[in-house]
Amino acid sequence: MPWSDPALVEQVDRPIVGIGNEYPRAFELDWHEHRRGQLLYAARGVVVVSTPQGAWVAPPERAIWTPGGCPHSVRMVGAVSTRSVLIEADAEGSLGDRNKVIQVSPLLRCLLEEASHVPAEYDVEGRDGKLMALLLAELAAAPVVPLEVPFPRTAEIAVRCQAFLERPTTHATIEQWSRELGMGRRAFTRAFRRETGLSFGAWRQQACILVALPRLAAGEPVTSIAFDLGYDSAAAFTTMFKRKLGVPPSRYRPTGTGSAEPGLRA
Repeated sequence: MPWSDPALVEQVDRPIVGIGNEYPRAFELDWHEHRRGQLLYAARGVVVVSTPQGAWVAPPERAIWTPGGCPHSVRMVGAVSTRSVLIEADAEGSLGDRNKVIQVSPLLRCLLEEASHVPAEYDVEGRDGKLMALLLAELAAAPVVPLEVPFPRTAEIAVRCQAFLERPTTHATIEQWSRELGMGRRAFTRAFRRETGLSFGAWRQQACILVALPRLAAGEPVTSIAFDLGYDSAAAFTTMFKRKLGVPPSRYRPTGTGSAEPGLRA
């Protein structure tokens, strides 16, 4: 039979196991971890995964990878349908020991949906085993997309980053942050890039996207979100959004009936 509780499949002797769940609006999973790595895909709605190292967001057409043993919490935006797989670290499609967001192709989306109905102890040599093997191969080839907001190792900077996520603004500057942290500009920029892998400007943009996506999924107007984030116009925000994600922010807003827009359905 298919499973819906990750804890029940940790010891199943299969390289990959599929899980499907339905969550009500604004549901939150408190801090926990899995022995296996987990790829979490929202077939409907938006999920936000937080770890001690940062935050990751996945609207439809994206999925979040959390390596085994990594403490994390999950916040659902809207009513969410998840399709996830738990993968052994030595399996071909394991995505490594770092959190990341991957692109979900139409084929991968269908495979994740099918995997949620496959019995945990499936026949490795049968149809289900072949489906899971193809899923692992697709995961190994899936491109990584920049929907992460990593936190620095330096505690003082990490605290400042966490506070920024509560009230993000595009007007935040290196000079302002370095002054508040009692650091020189050059020391701050070097430390920030070294510990996050991003320039301050790139990190700020990704933080704004992480905050904007759940609000878009909740149906808030693009203009309101843009102004709240400090953009001078909806057009300026849309330009940044399209440059980072390849589609306009309206792509992630629900229709008037509350269902996902065409192209975002599971």
